[in-house]
Amino acid sequence: MSVFTPVSIAQLQTWLQDYAIGELVDLKGISAGITNTNYFVTTTKAKYVLTIFEQNSMAELPYFIDLMSHLAEHGIACPRPIADKKGNCLHLLNDKPATLVSCLVGQDVETPTITHCSEVGGVLAKMHLAGQSFEARYPQHKSYNQRGLDWRISTAQKVMPHLPADEQQLLQQTMDYQTLFNTSKLPKGVIHADLFRDNVLFDENKLGGIIDFYYACHDVLAYDLAIAVNDWCVHADGSLDTLRLNAMLNAYQTVRPLSNAEKKAWTGLLRIAALRFWLSRLHDQIFPHEGELTHAKDPNHFKKILQLRANLAH
Repeated sequence: MSVFTPVSIAQLQTWLQDYAIGELVDLKGISAGITNTNYFVTTTKAKYVLTIFEQNSMAELPYFIDLMSHLAEHGIACPRPIADKKGNCLHLLNDKPATLVSCLVGQDVETPTITHCSEVGGVLAKMHLAGQSFEARYPQHKSYNQRGLDWRISTAQKVMPHLPADEQQLLQQTMDYQTLFNTSKLPKGVIHADLFRDNVLFDENKLGGIIDFYYACHDVLAYDLAIAVNDWCVHADGSLDTLRLNAMLNAYQTVRPLSNAEKKAWTGLLRIAALRFWLSRLHDQIFPHEGELTHAKDPNHFKKILQLRANLAH
């Protein structure tokens, strides 16, 4: 994502000595996003993506590496972690954990169509189903949502004093709502947790793949769908686009039908999904992370979405 950790050609050439992927040809920082450092790495054999983890410890990362490998094996278009000659996918680079993954075809979509939304809904449902066998295969992985309930509560407390009165009121009302919103009976499994437009690649109308699994975790499946809807199926003012919404929901349910409990909780899930991204954007704006190429996103967009989703529940 943004370039926080500089890497030189010479450093990377040394780091790549343990890999059988050819000679380094080019190294280019990727400026989109706000969490990890990403580079395009081109060698004489192929093009890859190098990710340097700014927040995750080495101990946390095998979950994500194994998840991407498992999903790729099960036909989900996603980056495939590249192992070195000893079979290891994780190494330190500039004293931070780093991994190399395959580079997928396509680019992100600025203005999604009904077709795009249908494709995303279908692949998300397939990912949720493939995640069931992942959790059975890797019982040793204990996953938690890095941006779950505890994070939302602590982050709300941090940003609250910095907000104007109207935003404090909106945040407090939403936190009160969240306290009463019970998701304990909803189906859970592996979720992507950040399936925004910049994390899905398309080659025209053909889905090239899902990227950036580093918020993936065990959580409510329909919450993952709500996160996607809040980005893919909205007008510029944050209101839901019925045609794109229906396309995504129909494609998803063709693969994995929603339960009655999920349908009843739907408006609440949309609201909590909006809260999560309003909070993260507020936090990044109020407490910026210094980096070479950083793009903090406007929290007002998700403030509008949160206000609109709160009205849906009334």
